[in-house]
Amino acid sequence: MRIVIQRVKNASVIVANETVSSIGKGLMILVGISTKDTIEDVSKMSRKIVNLRLFEDLEERTSSNTEKYSGKPWAKSVMDEKSYSILSVSQFTLYGTIKKGTKPDFHAAQKGELAKELYDTFLQRLRGYLGDERVKDGKFGEMMEVNIVNDGPVTIVWDTQNNI
Repeated sequence: MRIVIQRVKNASVIVANETVSSIGKGLMILVGISTKDTIEDVSKMSRKIVNLRLFEDLEERTSSNTEKYSGKPWAKSVMDEKSYSILSVSQFTLYGTIKKGTKPDFHAAQKGELAKELYDTFLQRLRGYLGDERVKDGKFGEMMEVNIVNDGPVTIVWDTQNNI
């Protein structure tokens, strides 16, 4: 699995001019499923995301000499902050390569139903950690308009196959 994780002030997904999901502060994640991914990758990724410390602890003072933070940076996760949510969007293009020519090649991306099965399991795992109300998603396989207000900006890319 390849995931782009963005800390956001808010995010939303629009399909056919209708908002299908939106969140306030939390994480926007773009999820790519490869032909090599397994249920173990789904488990590892979901656990990692809900525990990833990308937020400040506003109740604790920072130990750095910078005034950029109002609290201790990199101290809290979405699991810690009950008001934070996740908006997840499936995105097969994360496995696009442009090694040859100028047209992207998507052969490494998992196909339709197999990808949907792993993606749905991924969402179930996230909801198991955070609850249904705190995990939103787009529409699998649809053309989506994704709107975000990145907070920081903070963007992390992680791939279970390459550990980047």
